[in-house]
Amino acid sequence: MLPATLVRPLRQHLRHAKAVHRRDLERGYGAVYLPPALEDKNPRAWRWQYLFPSRNLAIDPRSGVTRRHHLGQSGPQKAVSKAAQAISITKPVSCRTLRDSFATHLLDAGYDVRTVQELLGHKDVRTTMVYVHALNRGVEIRSPLDGIQEPDRQTTQEQTHEQKEETARPRQ
Repeated sequence: MLPATLVRPLRQHLRHAKAVHRRDLERGYGAVYLPPALEDKNPRAWRWQYLFPSRNLAIDPRSGVTRRHHLGQSGPQKAVSKAAQAISITKPVSCRTLRDSFATHLLDAGYDVRTVQELLGHKDVRTTMVYVHALNRGVEIRSPLDGIQEPDRQTTQEQTHEQKEETARPRQ
């Protein structure tokens, strides 16, 4: 589920990543590590490159080949922490906080728990139900019958009066 607001920035990022890959290829690099069963599938092809490549080339300790790896896990976490500090959020914030917040907002917006379960990749719906408990709706629960509008009494009385008059009129 990709937000429409991120399509343009993601396309820009992909253009940048492809440019980095082209430069790597020109310099004799550009391959990524692939498991042995896939190694013959052309590891220099764009389809095998990382979406978020590392800034630096590195020597693969298994093969001794110089190649570009993916960003480390700490990079996004550091960016999230820095952003939280920049807007004076004092509670601990992590990438996981964003995931939890996403799930809670989906449920709050009325998406069903099974849809959220699928989006988050939970095998068991009980795991997803944790987010339901985080909702603080403060909503008054109403019976479905309360949603049925009661007919206007005056309109009903007028209709009844008209029906009586029709019945009383002689038919021609």
